[in-house]
Amino acid sequence: MPLSTDHPAVIAFDLDGTLVDTAPDLLDTLDVVLDHAGAPPLPREETRKMIGAGARALVNRGLTAAGMSVEPERFDRLYDLFLEHYAAHIADSSRPFPGLLDALDTLAAQGHTLAVCTNKLEYLSRLLLDRLDLTSRFAVIAGADTFAVHKPDAGHLLGTIERAGGTAGRAIMVGDSLTDVLTAQNARVPCIVVPFGYTETPAAELGGDVLIEHYDLLPGTVAQLLGRA
Repeated sequence: MPLSTDHPAVIAFDLDGTLVDTAPDLLDTLDVVLDHAGAPPLPREETRKMIGAGARALVNRGLTAAGMSVEPERFDRLYDLFLEHYAAHIADSSRPFPGLLDALDTLAAQGHTLAVCTNKLEYLSRLLLDRLDLTSRFAVIAGADTFAVHKPDAGHLLGTIERAGGTAGRAIMVGDSLTDVLTAQNARVPCIVVPFGYTETPAAELGGDVLIEHYDLLPGTVAQLLGRA
């Protein structure tokens, strides 16, 4: 279905690695959890690629990479420790990526509706965006636990778009990972990929519709996708 240029679109953004560089605070927290579990910290170039599927997956990936296997009850305690520590330090070093704020201002001025569709828990997503004074920019903030499903299930993105008052026929996903691209494909929504996030696969190989190198290019790219048949 062609995207209409006659109506505002819903532009749905991933959060970690797309809107905000959250790696410093996430990985500092992972180090705390690994230390508590009796494991040394892992190299950042390794753990940075573990971000993107949510906190539980990050803890699990970190423990596995450290060669540790823990019982479910102990894992739950470590996961709770992660959530507690991360919530207390969620914006110590996390910052929006360069050019993001201007791009959001431009999209909003053009009448588009902005939303967040992330596998971060909703309360952590809201807490982070509150601390960075970004919450008011988004009509919807949908986390991993907002709906019964989460990315890459199409229902997560489609639910976000619906809550924002839009339809898949005039929506765009912006993300940094294969999960984001698959979500968009499952929902039959175009996907803009940014290359500065957290992914093992190079951004150019993720299969998105368009790759942009900087947020300065986002408004123009959105306009192009909205006008594409």
